[in-house]
Amino acid sequence: MQFSHLHNHTQFSLLDGASSISRLYNKAMEDNMPAIAITDHGNMFGAFEFVAAAWNNKKVVGKDELGNDIVEPVVKPIVGCEFYLVENRHKRSFSREEKDKRYHQLFLAKNEIGYKNLVKLCSLGFMEGLYGKYPRIDKELVLQYHEGLIATTCCIGASVPKAILNKGEEEAEKEFKWWLDLFGDDYYVELQRHDIPEQIKVNEVLLKWAKKYQVPVIASNDSHYVDQADYNAHDILLCINTGEKKATPSMKEFVDDDAAQNRNTRFAFYNDQFYFKTTQEMSSLFKDIPQAIENTQLIVDKVAPLKLEREILLPFFQVPENFNNDQDAYLEHLTWEGAKHRYQEITAEIEERIKFELFTVKTMGFAGYFLIVADFIKAGRDLGVFVGPGRGSAAGSAVAYCIGITNIDPIKYKLLFERFLNPDRKSMPDIDTDFDDAGRQKVIDYVVDKYGKNQVAHIVTYGTMAAKMSIKDVARVLDLPLMEANGLAKLVPDKPGVSLKRVLTAPIDGDKGLKEKEGLQQEDIDNVLKLRKYYQEESLAGDVLRQAEILEGSVRGTGIHAAGIIIAPKDLSELIPVATSKEVDLLITQYEGKIIENAGVIKMDFLGLKTLSILKDALELIKLNHGIEIDLDTIPLDDEKTFELYKSGATNGTFQFESVGMQKHLRDLKPDKFDDLIAMNALYRPGPIQYIPNFIRRKHGLESIVYDLPEMEEYLADTYGITVYQEQVMLLSQKLANFTKGQADVLRKAMGKKDRYTLDKMKGDFMKGATDLNHPEDKLNKIWTDWEAFAQYAFNKSHSTCYAFVAYQTTYLKANYPAEYMAAVLNNQGNIDKIAFFMDECRKMGIPVLGPDINESELNFTVNKKGEIRFGMSGIKGVGEKAVETLVEERLTKGAFSSIYDFARRVNPRTLNKKVWENLVYSGAFDAFENNRAKFFVKTDGLNTAIDRLTKYTNDFQNQQSSTQNSLFGGTVDAHIAEPTLPECEEWGLLEKLKYEKEVIGIYLTGHPLDNYRFEINNFCSHQAKHLALINRVKSGEGLEEDLMEFSKLKGRELIVGGLVSKSTHRMSKTGKPFGSFIFEDYQESVEMVLFGDDYVKLKQFMEDGYFLQLRGVVAERFRQSGNWEFKINSISLLSELRDKLAKVLTVQVPLSELSPALTAQLNTLILENAAEHPNRKCALRFKLVDAEEGTSLEMPAKNIKINPTDDLLWQLQGIQGLSIKLN
Repeated sequence: MQFSHLHNHTQFSLLDGASSISRLYNKAMEDNMPAIAITDHGNMFGAFEFVAAAWNNKKVVGKDELGNDIVEPVVKPIVGCEFYLVENRHKRSFSREEKDKRYHQLFLAKNEIGYKNLVKLCSLGFMEGLYGKYPRIDKELVLQYHEGLIATTCCIGASVPKAILNKGEEEAEKEFKWWLDLFGDDYYVELQRHDIPEQIKVNEVLLKWAKKYQVPVIASNDSHYVDQADYNAHDILLCINTGEKKATPSMKEFVDDDAAQNRNTRFAFYNDQFYFKTTQEMSSLFKDIPQAIENTQLIVDKVAPLKLEREILLPFFQVPENFNNDQDAYLEHLTWEGAKHRYQEITAEIEERIKFELFTVKTMGFAGYFLIVADFIKAGRDLGVFVGPGRGSAAGSAVAYCIGITNIDPIKYKLLFERFLNPDRKSMPDIDTDFDDAGRQKVIDYVVDKYGKNQVAHIVTYGTMAAKMSIKDVARVLDLPLMEANGLAKLVPDKPGVSLKRVLTAPIDGDKGLKEKEGLQQEDIDNVLKLRKYYQEESLAGDVLRQAEILEGSVRGTGIHAAGIIIAPKDLSELIPVATSKEVDLLITQYEGKIIENAGVIKMDFLGLKTLSILKDALELIKLNHGIEIDLDTIPLDDEKTFELYKSGATNGTFQFESVGMQKHLRDLKPDKFDDLIAMNALYRPGPIQYIPNFIRRKHGLESIVYDLPEMEEYLADTYGITVYQEQVMLLSQKLANFTKGQADVLRKAMGKKDRYTLDKMKGDFMKGATDLNHPEDKLNKIWTDWEAFAQYAFNKSHSTCYAFVAYQTTYLKANYPAEYMAAVLNNQGNIDKIAFFMDECRKMGIPVLGPDINESELNFTVNKKGEIRFGMSGIKGVGEKAVETLVEERLTKGAFSSIYDFARRVNPRTLNKKVWENLVYSGAFDAFENNRAKFFVKTDGLNTAIDRLTKYTNDFQNQQSSTQNSLFGGTVDAHIAEPTLPECEEWGLLEKLKYEKEVIGIYLTGHPLDNYRFEINNFCSHQAKHLALINRVKSGEGLEEDLMEFSKLKGRELIVGGLVSKSTHRMSKTGKPFGSFIFEDYQESVEMVLFGDDYVKLKQFMEDGYFLQLRGVVAERFRQSGNWEFKINSISLLSELRDKLAKVLTVQVPLSELSPALTAQLNTLILENAAEHPNRKCALRFKLVDAEEGTSLEMPAKNIKINPTDDLLWQLQGIQGLSIKLN
């Protein structure tokens, strides 16, 4: 007896189904099932993968008329969907009395027509029927799109079973008849047996009608997980969906989707029977109705096996009439016209290259693709959008360069077209484009307008439960304490794509072991062994790992691809299923990016690049301040100032080269040509980074440059004999072994993917081709071995060149127009910490960053005529863009404000309310008129502050003006309104002033509270708050690879950190134990610190807002929690007490060349003044004479002199030419 499961939910029934597609097929094949169906809730997210997986295992079922094998999948895939059916899909207004009644309805596609109608229904469910999280269809759509579909009575949530339960058999029979009349022979009674009382009742009635109307009965199991043993994991998945704990009692009664649950219960399946049962299990379950098992084959036989892979359909691009719809001819015309513009002289080499590319594009049928991309890039530029010079392998195309897609000359930089496109590479070309952040949407809007809203879509992404996430999610549901859950997750190696299943079960050693395949180091292996120990335990932690292993890979939700856009030749819902979201206006594909092109539609990446926004803003500021327009595509690539910045490593705020590690390498390399930047951009990444020291030494002649064969110099000279780029391997394989361009690209891909089979085959071709050219075999073997070792890391030179060019543009502007460039950088930061960092960078560069000013500030950061950066008013809390725009417009039309009263008279009270006034004062925006901010908040009459009186003055004055204008005798009503007097009072202290600045701007502008303790921080602290933040990031599993490298230096070390306390809290845990937390910040970083138990009791007196502290502690593992690192605070001191406690000796270093009687007298005066002011002096004084020429020094302690190392003394000593000081 044959049986096929026709009602199955996969992981794409989001957080409701736990079955992976591969496991379903494996179990179906083991059981010899003829077919299985996918019927996820309301979507077709998994349909393409489901069908593709079926075709991985084929069988021959006959011969065609030509004698060729006809093949079909071993297990036939049936594509279906369990829809949400409602009375009116357009209705979106409901009440407690009138709810949105949804019924489940199963449809299966018989053939291509059925598949297209299924796609249409599924798409329209989102496009027209989405309500909350439910895509809904109605009978109107079913009537329109039912051809080629099979329908069943579905589950007890469907319209017929619900009618039986809620409306009685007479009404239910009418509903049954409606479906039967519409679908006829393609309508089936579906029976499920899960021992649910309501289900038993429904089945009795359905069997009666099946007999009455001769409708075939089929058995199904509404499977949501593969094996019965997966029930617990599935139950956990439901808890993840609903946010419940598994310990919460489950509600066993059958309820509708929208029925309210009983308080203190959670949603759960009725029992553990909703799994993918074997044929034997289903036959036993339906032994009294054997035809229900057999009849599934009736449906299977009706279904034609689908193949969803399609040839890509390009949207139609209309060419000018005189080209007679010949896209190739038009592309050729544009290319040669562009070539005349790009190249002053079209040499034989250029002509040959362009002809080769055009021939390849024509042969492969991709002219339309080039024209489409060139069109929207040109449109973007015409709209004022900043477009990047190119990215990826597309920069290797001279045609793309000539028609304006890219701005990098591939011939000049030896970039290869075949790396991008060649006849041996059958996939679509991939042209990704960078736009400035704001401009990206303008280009997308242009594409939508040109091709139609229903032909353009975003691409869905599936958020899956990766290894660490699955552990944390399961731990939360099973109520494993958070700290233990984080500890388990931290033991999973931080490697992209690492599988929890392999971590828990794969061999450690061997070809397929974790060391070889995942590249795990010993520390990772140690953590894996700890995880496996938990995994074997009968403990809560062990249970978490076992269930997390099952749920790993489950689709947690959907998102939107950050860059991908689909452009189709017709309405997308006629090609692939689409969805919608509140987040975006466009449609969203239901198939993800990696398979979308296989489904027949073209994907293009429209990327928003913040750096382009910075460049665009900088150029506008330069034009405004200097009256010049800079074309960044034509700037000199040998600018001395630019390379000086690179040589000094002063690259903060520039593109690609601003990391600390890169800055160190730049200082060592001292780049002096653009090719150096291209190479460094390629080398500075995991793997090839190890070659950077060789690269530097060879550039400076400290290491000899050796070529295995003299012929290699042509392509390796630019990189000092080191193979840096994939293109170098491709070119050398052609030169040394006569590889074709296509072969060279195949070699590149095989090396990058470590494709051993292809590599072994190609090595033979390489050796034969090269020995035929008389190259020595021993050298060839060495070259091949070197390539295999390095090519897996080798980088795409096309991409590296493009991004090195963008990087050079940023550094050029920073070097030549520093204020304007840094203002643009500040304007494009997403958080206040970054703004603070770059403001500090400005100060290091000698560029003042001034606070807000009512007469000079605009919306964003700007640069004044003195070259100073002025803070933008939109950065002030509570001061909206409308208020700023009103103020700036007033200044532009009527001139600067002359006083606080002039300001009050001219502002619009509707946009500048009392709160805006207050925040402008707090920020210092009125300091030019009145630098005593406290005056504005004094209540002279006990009721009203100066701001109250100024806002009243504004209203009174403007009301009078209005009355004057409306008077019949205009101008005669001229009663004088007195200007309110600002009361005299003492100005706030620095700390209070800074506190308000921080509140309304987010950073300190006038100074920093720690300024008074800068000396203590510099001399008595070893680390900074950023190191504490790093520990927290690593602890939470959020650390990047560079974080982990930095963290390894901190393990076991004592850290001494100085900073300021804020937001301190003192609380009690659920168990009644006291604990506390506070924010600890220094100049660059803020981090939350938490103290528990004895540590809290011992140190809680220091947890007060405004305290300046030194924290001293050790980076250590928590007790009995291996791998769970923390900063353990051992002691806390007040910064104000450190100098007296710790300052033992002040050493003044004096260069011998500066020693003079005048200097001696000056030092003597300072010491005597210090002695007079501070009778209690404990710090010894020592002088150190240094002879730089001879390289000698002499230390001379001042035996009878003690000093007090006050700020005044230290600042004065540091201010003397040539002197340096050190306090120990």
